This record gives sequence, structure tokens and C-alpha cells, in this order.
Amino acid sequence: MARRPQHPQPPRLGAPDLPRALTDVEGLDAGADCFQVRITALAEATDAAHSALTECSVSPASVDRLDLSGATLVDVAIDELRATTVTARDARLRRVRITGGRLGTLDLATAGVDEVELRGIRIDYLSLGAAKIEDLLIADCTITTLDMPQAIAKRVRFENTRADEVDTRGMRADSLDLRGLEAASYLDVSSLRGATLSPPQVEQLSSAFAVALGIDVQD
Repeated sequence: MARRPQHPQPPRLGAPDLPRALTDVEGLDAGADCFQVRITALAEATDAAHSALTECSVSPASVDRLDLSGATLVDVAIDELRATTVTARDARLRRVRITGGRLGTLDLATAGVDEVELRGIRIDYLSLGAAKIEDLLIADCTITTLDMPQAIAKRVRFENTRADEVDTRGMRADSLDLRGLEAASYLDVSSLRGATLSPPQVEQLSSAFAVALGIDVQD
């Protein structure tokens, strides 16, 4: 008898494919085309919009703003980045791993997110609004506000992560595993169709589910 497919399906992740040796380069510019380099000494305000990073790493840095709007990142590792704002709207990320650090805003709205891992980061505001997401792991993170309105989320998993507020309005989900996300509140529980929750999470959200279904609960 054939086995039933596992549900929810875990993210299909691969580590960034980096060469053993990378060439050090300082800074990033808009439209830059970087291949097999280690990027160091980012400027306080770095405009790397529409750049292309392939098989690259970004060294620990502290910046005010990193603009990756419309950029393409393939096989990229970013470690211990501290930034007030990182914007990557309309960017394409494939096999990207961001580890450690502190981000005020990480804006991935309308981005293409494929085989991406966020691990051990403190993020005040994480936006995935209208993003197309396949294979995303968010682990050991603390997030104040997580926005996913109108996102398409497939094979997404949270592990040991907490968020104060989660906005899922209009989200479409397939294998969205929320069991590892401790969320204080969801703005729209009716958009959790296709997500997986633990029994305690369902119990915690029971009143919100009742309101969403038009159920009047009284003693």
C-alpha cells in the first residue's frame, strides 16, 4: 500500500552553495553583479537595488539601510547583520540563509522567496505581503509584527519562534506549519485555511474562530 504523503510537507531546503574560497570585496552598489565574493564593509546607507549576488556571503555588518529592491540573490549567506531597514521588495531569493543579527524592518513584500532560512534573528517588523513563498524556514526568531497579507505560502515552517501580531489577511497557504510559532494574536484567523496548528494553539484561538464563523458564545 502506498504511503500517504506527509502533511504538512516540510520546507525543501538546501544550504547556499558556496565555493571554498571567496574573494573579498568592499561594499555594494546598485546594479552590481557579484559572483563568488565575500562582501565586507557595507556603507551605512547601502543602495544595492537591482544587483545580482550569486554564490556570495555578506560579512557581519551594522548599517542603517540596505536596499536590495529588485535584486537577485542565489546561494547567498548573510551573517550577523544589524540594520534599521532591509528592503528587498520585488527581489528574488533562492537558497538564501540569514543567520543572527537584529533588524528593525525586513521588507520582503512582493518578493519571490524560494529555499530561504531565517535563523536566530530579532526582527521588529517582517513583511511578506503579497510574496510568493516556497520553502521557507523561520527558526529561533523573535518578531514583533509579522505581515503576510495576500501572500502565497507553500511549505513554510516556524520553529521556536514568537511573534506579537500576525497579519494573514488574504493569505493562501499550503503546508504552512505554525506549530512552532508562539503568536499573541492573528488579525484574521479565517485566512489560516491550509495551515497546521497544535491543539493548544487551536484552543487559544477558539474565541477568534467562533467570531470568524459568526458563532455567538455565551455562558
